[in-house]
Amino acid sequence: MTETSSPESAEGLPVSAVSGDPFKGDPNFMASLARGLEVIQAFTPQRRLMSISQISQKTGIPRAAVRRCLYTLNKLGFVYAQDGKNFELRPRILALAHAYLGSTPLAKTTQPVLKHISQVLNESCSIATLDGDNILYIARASSERIMTIDLNIGSRLPAFATSMGRVLLSHLPPEKREDYLQRLTLVRYTRHTVGSIEKLREELGRVRAQGYAINDQELEIGLRSIAVPIADANGGVAAALNVGVQAGQVPVSELTGRILPILRESAQELSLLAH
Repeated sequence: MTETSSPESAEGLPVSAVSGDPFKGDPNFMASLARGLEVIQAFTPQRRLMSISQISQKTGIPRAAVRRCLYTLNKLGFVYAQDGKNFELRPRILALAHAYLGSTPLAKTTQPVLKHISQVLNESCSIATLDGDNILYIARASSERIMTIDLNIGSRLPAFATSMGRVLLSHLPPEKREDYLQRLTLVRYTRHTVGSIEKLREELGRVRAQGYAINDQELEIGLRSIAVPIADANGGVAAALNVGVQAGQVPVSELTGRILPILRESAQELSLLAH
């Protein structure tokens, strides 16, 4: 349990790459497939073009292995390098997400609800699920206001530093939540980012008790958000719903006074679609 100002280790490799391989010795684990998926996930909206060296540094995978992964993905039509050096994802990559998005009730049927929320509030709203230590955006409706962070369906953000992530983490079984906190490496994205594991533990308890989470410029200066849980048929939490606003235009008091009631009403409606 450590804290750092960067998601990389002192050796320049991601923390996951130097903390040991949890699947080592498992005869059924396909390391080559895992590496290929890591290479795919290295691409982000901020880094659409990446070289072999950049992907290797980001993932901790040796350059020779990255080269083989990219060669295979290129042959299959998932990546392309126009200049032969800098690779980018091709539209065929969407086929990997189609099966999930097409079979998930929330992802299939929530867009009208999100669009209504966005129109009523004139703000962007999203739905996300927990994906490992990150949140995964499965639905989104954007307002015309320009936000700094470019988020789309399929975007992933660190759970601990987001309002939806904290809602989802707060509803994990206690042992799973504690396991997450014990292995978490905190990253200080801004001066407002939670500074210790103990403070984060307290915040998750508060979120669970009050039924919503507020993120006040912890991921990026100028961005605020509020999130509520979407219940599933078993009384658990299927996903989280949030609204993001510009901090300079919407105070925290407006998040709880005007936006929270609309979010809670919408979450109840969305919970019926998750059953």
